[in-house]
Amino acid sequence: MESPVATPFEAALDVVEQLSPVDQAALIEIVRQRLTEQRRHEIAENAETVRQSFREGRAQYGTVDDLRRDLLDEP
Repeated sequence: MESPVATPFEAALDVVEQLSPVDQAALIEIVRQRLTEQRRHEIAENAETVRQSFREGRAQYGTVDDLRRDLLDEP
């Protein structure tokens, strides 16, 4: 009987299981670092988008009360 086709995730796990424990730990650390760097990049992009919105007058800052007043159209 043929085994079902493995998903890319399952295939990756199979490869990782063939590595030594030391290599598995190193791989985990590398993946963790890359995910952290990707998240930093996303945050930087979001910050630049917000800065651009401020420059163009499409965004403003204030308190939660200011936001509530704006949403409720109160003075």
